[in-house]
Amino acid sequence: MGGYGSGYRWSSKGVVEGHTRLDILRMNQEGYLRTGCGGLLTWSRNGEKVGSINFRSEVGSIRLIYKSRPYGGEWQDVEMDVQIYWANCRFGGSRPYFVCPGRGCRKYVQHLYAGNPYFVCRHCMNLAYTSQREQLFDRAARRAQKLRERAGDSGSIFDGDIYQKPKGMHWKTFKKLQRKETHYRELALWEARHLLNILGEDFIT
Repeated sequence: MGGYGSGYRWSSKGVVEGHTRLDILRMNQEGYLRTGCGGLLTWSRNGEKVGSINFRSEVGSIRLIYKSRPYGGEWQDVEMDVQIYWANCRFGGSRPYFVCPGRGCRKYVQHLYAGNPYFVCRHCMNLAYTSQREQLFDRAARRAQKLRERAGDSGSIFDGDIYQKPKGMHWKTFKKLQRKETHYRELALWEARHLLNILGEDFIT
């Protein structure tokens, strides 16, 4: 069976934080998944309304009714049915999941994201989390800096090794922080050199 979207995927990764989404757990908490329940969902940004859809819950699914403007074109009316799967929890009760309606997908997911023009999962939209978009340098440098601060050093990772043990900290703990900080600092600096070499520049020695 096919699905919405005709296999459409973004050509490059965006981030989930920049897209309107439906959260099925939140909808369940609000009682919106009860059969026959209907209403209006709205999204706001900086206090201003940026979008809305009508919904109606049916047995085993939810119908979404809204207007979409794919790729900045003409507004069009959209109606789509999304199946809901209830999974049994280990200690009793059940938890709902959207069954992604994207063509060939059918993943059980907590969130669906507004696409062009359908709501599908982040995999169909080719979306990543912001943290996944960070460069290796950013992640390694951030970890190294946090380790320096835990070791009582307020300097930058570019200041080199840390030697001064904070008063009251065991040497074993300090040595462990030193080793970890050195690992992530050298990883960050290696990545920085690598990126600069790609650009044909060598500002770090």
